[in-house]
Amino acid sequence: MQSLVMTDSQDNSSPHFAGLDRLPELDVLVVGGGLAGLGAALTLVRARRSVLVVDAGHPRNAPAAHSHGYLTRDGASPLELLKIGRLEVRGYGGTVVEGEVTALRRSPDGGFRGTLADGTSHRARRVLVTTGLVDELPELPGLRERWGRDVVHCPYCFGWELRDQPLGVLATGLTAAEQALMWSQWSDDVVLLRHTAPDFTDEQYERLAARGIGVVDGEVAAIETRNDRLTGVRLASGQVIARRAVVVGPRFAARHALLDGLGVTVVEHPFGIGEQVKADPGGLAAPGVYVAGNVADVTAGVLQSATSGGIAAAVINADLTAEDTALALAARTDAL
Repeated sequence: MQSLVMTDSQDNSSPHFAGLDRLPELDVLVVGGGLAGLGAALTLVRARRSVLVVDAGHPRNAPAAHSHGYLTRDGASPLELLKIGRLEVRGYGGTVVEGEVTALRRSPDGGFRGTLADGTSHRARRVLVTTGLVDELPELPGLRERWGRDVVHCPYCFGWELRDQPLGVLATGLTAAEQALMWSQWSDDVVLLRHTAPDFTDEQYERLAARGIGVVDGEVAAIETRNDRLTGVRLASGQVIARRAVVVGPRFAARHALLDGLGVTVVEHPFGIGEQVKADPGGLAAPGVYVAGNVADVTAGVLQSATSGGIAAAVINADLTAEDTALALAARTDAL
């Protein structure tokens, strides 16, 4: 997830950051200013590293009014979390700027250069990419407009708010039956809309029936709304199934285009729900290149994304410390 474009003032005061115009090289360039990027930046600036966060302003969860599952901040606005995060990073001298990084390339000296859409560029010793993902939603009239409000996918994000409501699960993949079973934990009124999915097995029908989940045959043609509220789904036959919310299973596509020329590997998630960048537990995806948040794990929520940023930052700082020590040792040896 990337953060909203920021417009408030910045504080660049730092013993390691005298201003972009005078800094020949950053320690770390962070691409993407969501919770993963800001979480990493906070850890790095507290480690007295020079850090620049560049944020394009495309937060994945901007349509959602509230963010859930983030301990001590449950129910907070996603954009408010990002605003607070930016202030915290700046409080330690970090810099967050509005912009889009259009290219990342390795420099002959082993570092990296990031080029922005406005033509400016910045050199950095390490790069951390936290550009999040894109939700590939079913193409149904009215569905995308309701995304993050009453067209949802994650029961841990929206289940409590939709508890005991009539829900429809749109079958868009092989896990639709399991998805419906999961949502029955939050509501006793769940129907599985078979849509264009293959028919289910006898065993799946038995499991669904055991939980009181009905299956509606027929292709869904559109989402029905009234007064800016989802009221049901309309089948191709014209029949309307009244529902309070619709659950979908989107395919997740990590935003990895910037990394494609840096030696990273893109792999399918083990659950078969989308592609993500392969990285070790510390976020290392290629020499000097780190990832965190949804670009590295398409299933990560807000808390997991922020945590992964902090972990990657600690690993990056250890990597830079080892390099600093090797350089200092070489300088000392040359001086003897």
